Amino acid sequence: MRLGMIGLGRMGANMSRRIAGDGHEVVGFDIDPGVRSELEGEGVIAAASSLEDLVGALDAPRNIWMMLPAAIVDPVIDDLVPMLEPGDCLIDGGNSYYRDDIDRAQRITPTGVHYLDVGVSGGVWGLDRGYSLMIGGGPEAVARLAPVFRSLAPGVGAAPRTPGRTGDPAPEEEGWLHCGPSGAGHFVKMVHNGIEYGMMASFAEGFAILERADVGDEDRPADAETFPLREPEYYRFDFDLDRIAEVWRRGAVVGSWLLDLTAAALHADSDLDDYAGHVSDSGEGRWTLQAAIDEGVPANVIASALHQRFSSRDQGDYGDKLLSAMREQFGGHEERGTE
Repeated sequence: MRLGMIGLGRMGANMSRRIAGDGHEVVGFDIDPGVRSELEGEGVIAAASSLEDLVGALDAPRNIWMMLPAAIVDPVIDDLVPMLEPGDCLIDGGNSYYRDDIDRAQRITPTGVHYLDVGVSGGVWGLDRGYSLMIGGGPEAVARLAPVFRSLAPGVGAAPRTPGRTGDPAPEEEGWLHCGPSGAGHFVKMVHNGIEYGMMASFAEGFAILERADVGDEDRPADAETFPLREPEYYRFDFDLDRIAEVWRRGAVVGSWLLDLTAAALHADSDLDDYAGHVSDSGEGRWTLQAAIDEGVPANVIASALHQRFSSRDQGDYGDKLLSAMREQFGGHEERGTE
């Protein structure tokens, strides 16, 4: 199959490599000509110098996959749709808001162009490990793109078969799934990322508790502003965090790929000196919480994880200052510095 790929960043480039490596042809476009040249030089893509060139290099019915930041998907779609014909298919594989997908499908479908929203999970490791794909849109376009989905997905061998599953493997066992109509793919990916927030926060909090387990050996001020550690003898452990992560990887209930990555980071630098602790969020956690609120579903862990990301970026500074101001007002408590 011949596929157009718009956006050749970390994800788009490696997805192009994986698709091409499985025998498909990729025509790629990126606004950075250096990126286009690099992948063309590797023999991964036939580079297009513009969207017009990309569309012209594809035979109808065309299949064009976009791996773009959510903020620029709509302008690119607006540029592309007039160049396309009925039967062509546009795929958005970025982290778009599922509601935008529903609106786009309503706008695009009358032109006869198919629109698929595909949540892609796998990160920078997907080139070798494969990508988990969550797909929304019409069944006709999904069936047509199935060979590309299979090339991108990890395959049945990526995990042991679930007990009770028999017969020929289903697409979800290969690592890709048609989740439902437009918006369904990104809805499932949105919740996936919300869960990811909670899992990451849980590991971070647990290892932070382990890291501070030697607090009993610290000299603590004896004043009204410092809570006394009444039994310091119970907090005199000097844990080797990267070794704990390593042993948990083998047989522990919390064993996971996320723990594997955590162990690699801690082994490289257990003090994490190269990190400032400024944790970004790209929207999926917020959207997951909005869906939870609309549905009346408690999502305490995901909410807490999202708010912690806000705190990591000092977005709670004003509230923290006001807390100190109130303590001074009602109790004369002087703010203690952190130095």
